[in-house]
Amino acid sequence: MKFLICRPLAALFVAAAVLTASLALANIDVGGVDFKSQDSVENTRVELNGAGLRTRLTFKVYAMGLYLRQPTSSPAAVLDDAGVKRIRIVMIRDLKGKQFADALLAGLERNHDSITLAALKPATDALLTAIMGSGEAKAGTELILDQLASGATRLLINGQVQGSDIADPAFYPALLRIWLGEGPADSALKADLLKPER
Repeated sequence: MKFLICRPLAALFVAAAVLTASLALANIDVGGVDFKSQDSVENTRVELNGAGLRTRLTFKVYAMGLYLRQPTSSPAAVLDDAGVKRIRIVMIRDLKGKQFADALLAGLERNHDSITLAALKPATDALLTAIMGSGEAKAGTELILDQLASGATRLLINGQVQGSDIADPAFYPALLRIWLGEGPADSALKADLLKPER
């Protein structure tokens, strides 16, 4: 009799565990863009820390997700982590490559002093040249910025590597400050990127 009582409970626990696992691996929809709960950078698993929308004057510009090895709600922890990580941006509105590049440059300038910007200039120029060389960033275009294990930055547009890896290890944290720094591009997006409890 005891065995008969336990079997249904065991089955219930197994079903609950399967459901929990499937929910944990479910995609998250942000503005009609799917973000996987997990991804991989250089064969290292990264988890979606948070995702949100970049809006400007009420218009949706792009959806963005931040992938880390360990979820955190601390911008300092994200910036200080030297391990692999990923920024995934999917355009919702059509932009020219130069418009997007100019927005990145403005974000860097908002969050760094002139001495730091001067030190970052070779890396910044390399990234902006690669982005502008891609032409238009039409709705649906996917941009990925990876921090590699070496500390280098890699840009992919629609799955294709653009230009050479940018070796400067100070550059990726500088890019992150565009969204997570003291002068973020969008404060609501910053909050959404730092919501690992999703």
